[in-house]
Amino acid sequence: MKSKKLRVGIIGTGGIANAHLKSYLRMGDEVEIVGGSDIVPGKAREFFDNAGLTDVQAFDSNDELLSLGLDAVSICTYNSTHAECTIAAIEAGAHVLCEKPMSVTLDDAITMYNCAKENNKILTIGFQPRYDPNMDLVREIVGSGALGEIYYIQTGGGRRRGIPGGTFVRKELAGVGALADIGCYSLDMVLSAIGYPKPLTVSAYASDRFGKNPKYFSDAKNFDVDDFSVALIRLEGDIALDFRMSWAMHMDSMGDTMFFGTDAGLKIKPAGVGTGWGGAWDGTIGPIYMYSDINGQLCETSIPLRTPSDDRFYGKVKAFCDAVATGGTAPIPTIESVYNQAIVDGIYRSSQMGKEVEILLPGL
Repeated sequence: MKSKKLRVGIIGTGGIANAHLKSYLRMGDEVEIVGGSDIVPGKAREFFDNAGLTDVQAFDSNDELLSLGLDAVSICTYNSTHAECTIAAIEAGAHVLCEKPMSVTLDDAITMYNCAKENNKILTIGFQPRYDPNMDLVREIVGSGALGEIYYIQTGGGRRRGIPGGTFVRKELAGVGALADIGCYSLDMVLSAIGYPKPLTVSAYASDRFGKNPKYFSDAKNFDVDDFSVALIRLEGDIALDFRMSWAMHMDSMGDTMFFGTDAGLKIKPAGVGTGWGGAWDGTIGPIYMYSDINGQLCETSIPLRTPSDDRFYGKVKAFCDAVATGGTAPIPTIESVYNQAIVDGIYRSSQMGKEVEILLPGL
């Protein structure tokens, strides 16, 4: 880490911004928190004052914050403003860590990608599960070639009851629901393990039966996103991806994550099944098993788990800051996040149109 402190700012001072702030503070002398902004008058000031940071500058305008000459910015706004805030920060000369999902539409994601590339800035998206040691374990096993050629993957996550509320359930703010909230995590988990091949087509179904029912969600009248989705995604390399995601359902699990290979198979069971809120791929995984033939015998091998990390969020913020400080590249390559968003966009379009859709990536 270079000796000069990184000058960082935070755009959007809602709930998730607290985790960013905590991570930056943990880095001590490596980082100077210069300021923050929020479009709600006084919210940014209250955010920093509550953290005891009364000397940190707070603004009701993003432009005022970005005029301070920042090295790096965390984008912690609601989904529909990720693109505009990210582009504004990059054009003001800052590198960007943007919360997931990357954006609401694929067009926005491509525009963000091109803006970062043209301005030679880092743009990384906040998939903190990447920094869990057991996610590393899955990637190492798959990447080792032990499974042979991967041809089919099943993944997803299901909360029996877990609709978050707030900005998450309003289309004008979130764009999509469970699909963007936790679905992008499960997509990133499996796609990062196989090198993020390009998505080609999507055939999907989505519904909102629980979110719109006051029996299951208290703010049903304002719910206008998905709470359930399934999709079959065709990937480059002749790979089929079977995706399932739910915020609420009458079932204990949406199933295990599984990699089918020509030499072996890998099963990752979801953590928290039966707890109501658990069972979704939001950064923790359960037991891992490998299935293979040894000397003509069908074998099942339990893979020992690594000690779970409580520092996943800090890991993503630290990796971002290290990349900025050393002139490195995005810790999570930006193009991978574009592909992730392309699938989310494709699932949404396919479910709305009721048919399979092609994924096109113009302008990359």
